[in-house]
Amino acid sequence: MNRTELARTAQAMVAAGKGILAADESTGTIRKRLAAIQVESTEEHRRTYRELLFTTPGAAEFINGVILYDETIRQKTAEGIPFPDCLAKQGIIPGIKVDAGAKALAGFPGETITEGLDGLRERLIEYRKLGARFAKWRAVIDIAPGIPTPFGIHANAHALARYAALCQENDIVPIVEPEVLMDGDHSIERCEEVTDATLGAVFRQLHEHRIYLEGMVLKPNMVISGKKAANRAPPEAVAEATVRCLKRHVPPAVPGIAFLSGGQSPTEATQHLSLINRLGPLPWALTFSYGRALQDTALKAWSGRPAGFSAGQQEFHRRARLNGLATTGRYTPDMEAQAA
Repeated sequence: MNRTELARTAQAMVAAGKGILAADESTGTIRKRLAAIQVESTEEHRRTYRELLFTTPGAAEFINGVILYDETIRQKTAEGIPFPDCLAKQGIIPGIKVDAGAKALAGFPGETITEGLDGLRERLIEYRKLGARFAKWRAVIDIAPGIPTPFGIHANAHALARYAALCQENDIVPIVEPEVLMDGDHSIERCEEVTDATLGAVFRQLHEHRIYLEGMVLKPNMVISGKKAANRAPPEAVAEATVRCLKRHVPPAVPGIAFLSGGQSPTEATQHLSLINRLGPLPWALTFSYGRALQDTALKAWSGRPAGFSAGQQEFHRRARLNGLATTGRYTPDMEAQAA
């Protein structure tokens, strides 16, 4: 393990004013995204869409890193440049999703465990050769009557720590992503309770697995009401609960926290991030690692049309810029109309 390199990469991933693009949708997920704009999910359509994002002029001003998928890290631009090289030339760090998805946790109805540890060491060695400098593993914690159980949380925390250890062994920075889902009708208080338990378990396991905290990035959910909650908490309450929860569990040695959007609308995710950053000073950089919240409007502007390529890039640049402002607390909702 090269601690100096790990720390340097982790710091670069959370540099001020920038964030991480999650472009690691599985083949099944990207098929759904493309179907929503009536585009067939062929390899060429997927490649073209990713090229739209990765070659957006000026995006590197607001994007530090990109999480790729196994297919995507092997693809090239229309000019024949491998995507990892294309990103690296812009100063954007290439990363890779390495988990195999959440599967049913045997004996625990309604709960899942993320798979993909088998063969991970060998895959990390290959991904490193392909240009990846960081990786991502997502654990899924659902809230419903009777769940999550303490064991369900523990099992996922243990898997996250095993993944992180294998990453650091191969000089790859692990993004540790324990996501408490915002599906359901639970209150913000219930979300905070579950997020407390989850982050507590995750950092206990990271400690036991001897993870070098300065060489990792945390990707958590925000503490937020369920989508179907009758009275959803206002943005200010989300920011306060999220920071309160992080202060309880995340050691100052962790260089940065890159929030997931988790089904929030693009504007909601950006506003929450900006409000959170106004509650400083805090010991870590607080930034974004968004997928849909960065991509949705760009995808619609493109709509699979060659003539929409430039419009898609403009829309992606707009959302990246607004989220870049949010990382320093300078975003306000009225900027949406100004930037359109």
